[in-house]
Amino acid sequence: MRKPLPVLAALCASALALSACDRASDDAFGERVRAYLLEHPEVIEEAVQKLGEKREQEAAQAAVSAIEANRAALEQDPRDFVANPNGAITLTEFFDYRCGYCKIAAPEIQEIIDNNPDVRVVFKEFPIFGEQSDETAAIMLTDQAKAKTLELHERLMAEKSLDDAALDRHLTAVGIDPAAAREAAQAPAIQKQIADTHELAQTLGINGTPAFVIGDRLISGADMESVKAAIVNAKAAKLGS
Repeated sequence: MRKPLPVLAALCASALALSACDRASDDAFGERVRAYLLEHPEVIEEAVQKLGEKREQEAAQAAVSAIEANRAALEQDPRDFVANPNGAITLTEFFDYRCGYCKIAAPEIQEIIDNNPDVRVVFKEFPIFGEQSDETAAIMLTDQAKAKTLELHERLMAEKSLDDAALDRHLTAVGIDPAAAREAAQAPAIQKQIADTHELAQTLGINGTPAFVIGDRLISGADMESVKAAIVNAKAAKLGS
């Protein structure tokens, strides 16, 4: 069956031949297009789908360019905590400790760390859910907390209702003085690191959590199947290089 969209394209092309001042011809053409769309409403759906595909392709290409231009900030910022630092492949995660989807992804991230020593996992503190998120991220970037990152990360991601009391409880449980950690978290360098991460996320088009970057791929949301597939592909590419 012949698709209707090319017919509409032909109608549109014929409009180019019309005089801009020929109101009668313009009106007649408009009526023909309207009648055609009423008779073939599926054309609109097809056009919207094509537009969506085009925008997705453009966004993907823009992400590839942005990732390549910001590779060092994504993968080699010495301020970030990195699990499996000697791995040949890098997975970077932008996350927030109050993000429900980050909590869903957290056990699988830990599984990736445990089962893939060749995969570096870079933790990007990207607080977007208010003051509690900001405070928690800043505390996690203190020297005291960095020494306990994986243990604290697991605890905080498992915490259903993260507030000051819960945060203090988990800090105390791993041997960190909450008051000292809060004071250390006020350091300008830590606040700058968080601001830099927000700027990097904006450059990459990341506006939610979790978000993952591996190779030239940006994966939004807790799509762990895509993350795992990207790791497999990255390993295969490394072997083939």
